[in-house]
Amino acid sequence: MKIDFLCSVHFAGLLRKMFCGLAMMIVLLSSGCATVGHEFPAGQVSTIKIGETTQNDIYTTFGAPWRTGLDNGMKTWTYGNYYYSLFSDGSTEDLVIKFDNRGVVASFVFNTTKRSK
Repeated sequence: MKIDFLCSVHFAGLLRKMFCGLAMMIVLLSSGCATVGHEFPAGQVSTIKIGETTQNDIYTTFGAPWRTGLDNGMKTWTYGNYYYSLFSDGSTEDLVIKFDNRGVVASFVFNTTKRSK
């Protein structure tokens, strides 16, 4: 009798876990999209001037970077907005800025999948 009760309790817990897993899978598949990074004012990229624009200017214009790092000893800031979808076209935009040792823009790259209007 005691064993039958323990088995039924274990089976009920297993069913609950399976139901929760199935519900989460349905929600994820029905949304079919993911966003990584955060939006930034891509229209302001043309204001960046190599050798003139400072790190403070970049922060004022674009806000805090999504990622920071080093590339050949140069500080890099990355701004990125990546949208992926299973059911429609995704879109990506990223801006990678390298600063020299004075905190001035040494180089930058901007990429987008959005079409120009």
